[in-house]
Amino acid sequence: MTGGSARAAGPARTAGVTGPAGADGAPWAEFGRQLRSLRRAAGLTQLQLGLRVGYHHSVVSRLEAGLREPPVGLVRRLDAVLETGGELAATVAAPREVPRRPGRFPADPALFTPLPGVDAPAGQGAPDSGMWPARLPAEGLACPLHGTAGCAVPDPGELPALLDGPGPAGGPAPSWGTGTGAAVAEAELLHGLTAVLACLIREAFRHEGRVTAVEGLLRTLARWAGEVNSAGRLPYGQLRLGAQYAQVAGRLRMERGQIGVAMAWFGHGLRWADAVQDASARATLLSDMCTLVRLDGDPSLMLGYAQGIGAVDARRRWMATLSDLYQARGHALSGDAAACRRHISLARRGFARLGPQDHLEAPWMAGAEGAMRVDSAIGGALRDLAVATGDRAAARRAIDATARSRAQVPPQMRGARLLLTLRLADSWACAGDPGAAVALASEVLPEAVRSRESMVTAELRGLHSRLTGPWADLPEVRAYRERLLDAGE
Repeated sequence: MTGGSARAAGPARTAGVTGPAGADGAPWAEFGRQLRSLRRAAGLTQLQLGLRVGYHHSVVSRLEAGLREPPVGLVRRLDAVLETGGELAATVAAPREVPRRPGRFPADPALFTPLPGVDAPAGQGAPDSGMWPARLPAEGLACPLHGTAGCAVPDPGELPALLDGPGPAGGPAPSWGTGTGAAVAEAELLHGLTAVLACLIREAFRHEGRVTAVEGLLRTLARWAGEVNSAGRLPYGQLRLGAQYAQVAGRLRMERGQIGVAMAWFGHGLRWADAVQDASARATLLSDMCTLVRLDGDPSLMLGYAQGIGAVDARRRWMATLSDLYQARGHALSGDAAACRRHISLARRGFARLGPQDHLEAPWMAGAEGAMRVDSAIGGALRDLAVATGDRAAARRAIDATARSRAQVPPQMRGARLLLTLRLADSWACAGDPGAAVALASEVLPEAVRSRESMVTAELRGLHSRLTGPWADLPEVRAYRERLLDAGE
């Protein structure tokens, strides 16, 4: 619950290719140098390392030469085999900025295909016009072209014509001119698609999720960006907005438990954010990737991504705070109590020092909502630490933090309240009070069983394992199991 959609209002800057290029020009040279150093320190040949991670030694050779992007699963195995504590994952997650070179396209054409998800018509599932904003917000999901200007948006009735006219939906891609009229039309469509996304976010996280609408429009944006790019102009606004759409698409897939598709969308979003050097999008995408690998039970990779958030821009306090929250959770999963508590303290201190610019870029970290999200993350970390170590004192602190967070959840965030209720019940179970755990869980059991959201399912599964372990024969636990079966039926 720490992530959010945040837009930076920085100036347009260009990047030529993606990947952390070194002096030799290889796109993944820094990763390769680090891998070679770690392999040699471990006393392994390329052949031996390849055998241990299940890849041919030629793949290891190409990685060390910086000639290919390392797959996420392979990075995870390399970190485990070389016992790096997530160093390689952190390198992959680090910001990648490469100066534009003369004679190259503004961005690598490979950025735009292939795309995962649903191949659907762009206009399918348009949001209710009653939710349509008159202007884009000056914070959070701001205009991808003009930042915090609070741009006016076209009437929702005009959007189909913009999409089906000289724009991206009617053919392989639009062919925008260079005159004033073309620039106005392009800006109008970007404003309209940003407003659509704002509506879809509100609908998606209140209802089942508009996967088809989000992914259909995302494909439209990618085709449009590819056409602009092939004409020799960096598709700055399209890629900034595309990174936001990719983040929402990934979250919707993650909620459904579709981990592979979610990671693919997050990966596309990161590459698009890197191409236009959108630091805020990179940080929030990495935070969602932290959540994804936490659901997969991988503390090492989670720590790598969490450290990557902090490396995006050390001057932005909200990013450092977000990084500390996720690092606390990662250390909790691995049972490192000292590191977990240290990052919790850093996160609390960082949150207290957030300023107006932080709140402008990350409005979901401001005020009561920000306090709710910070307490939620800290409560989750302390509960995970209690599970990993059996420390009931940590569980009691988890109860305090989670109860504070749950008390601040607004009524419309029903999913968040459900998740926090289950987490609070689990914290009571970890603290040794199954009666309190059952009483809390019973309030939401039918709703939790019906939920298809992966994070709710994970909380329910963890609570169930705690209750049906040492306390399986208690009358209240037997009653809980019966209610669970009834709710499932």
